[in-house]
Amino acid sequence: MSRTRKRTLTTAGVAALCAVAALTAPVIAAGTAAAASPCDYPAQQLALTNWKETLPTGSSSSPTEITQPKLATYSSSPWFTVNSACTGVQFRAAVNGVTTSGSGYPRSELREMTDNGSDEASWSATSGTHTLVFREAFNKLPNDKSHLVGAQIHDADDDVTVFRLEGTSLYITKGDDTHYKLVTSNYKLNTVYEGKFVVSGGNIKVYYNGALQTTISHTSSGNYFKAGAYTQANCSNSSPCSSTNYGQVSVYKLQVTHS
Repeated sequence: MSRTRKRTLTTAGVAALCAVAALTAPVIAAGTAAAASPCDYPAQQLALTNWKETLPTGSSSSPTEITQPKLATYSSSPWFTVNSACTGVQFRAAVNGVTTSGSGYPRSELREMTDNGSDEASWSATSGTHTLVFREAFNKLPNDKSHLVGAQIHDADDDVTVFRLEGTSLYITKGDDTHYKLVTSNYKLNTVYEGKFVVSGGNIKVYYNGALQTTISHTSSGNYFKAGAYTQANCSNSSPCSSTNYGQVSVYKLQVTHS
C-alpha cells in the first residue's frame, strides 16, 4: 500500500513538472521573437552607425541628442520611431519643440558622423566625392507657415542646400535663396521620392527621382549631411502652439558614400 501511494505521488509530480515546462516554454519563445523584431528601433530600418539624432525635446536651447552606441537601440515616439507600417522611420517636430541655440525652429533630424558615430563628419567640397541618397515622404506640414525641410547639406557655418516643401511646392534651396529651384508645384503629402546630393570638385549636383535638377557651386569645407524633419515654423507664426501642430517626414532609405 505504501509503495502504491509512492508511485501515485511520483506520477503526479512528473505531471506537475510537465505543466510548469509547458507554461514556461511559450514565454521564452515570445521573448526571443520580440528581440528579433525589425520594428523596435529606427536603427533596424536605416543604417545609423555614422549618424546622431537631435530631438525636439530637452531644455531651452539644449535639445536632446542621441549618439552611438545608444542610438542603435533607441526610439522616442512620436518624434523618432519606426513608422506604423514598419517600413521606415518617422521623424516629427512640433512647433513648440525645443530648438538649438542657432535656430528658431525645432527638428527631429539626423546629423552625419564618422568613426562609428564617435566624431562629427566634416568634409571638403573640393576633395573627393561625397554622396547622400535618400528616399522619403513628407507626411504632415505645420499650420499657417506650412514649411518643412527633409534633407540638407550643411557646412561649418550654415545650410548650403536643402529639400524644402512649402505647401505643395517642393524646392531645392541655395543658401538663403529658399526658392532657388522649383522641383514640383504639385507635391502631395505621403508621396515617396528619392533625392540625391553628389558633391565633388567644388560643385553640388542635386537629383530628384534620378533626374538632375541643378548644379550649385560650393567650395567650402566643414560639410556634412542631415536628414529628417526640420520644421520651419514655431509658436510665433503657427497655431496652436502645441504638440498637435507639427511637421513630419518618413525616411525609407539613407545611404552615404565618400570616395
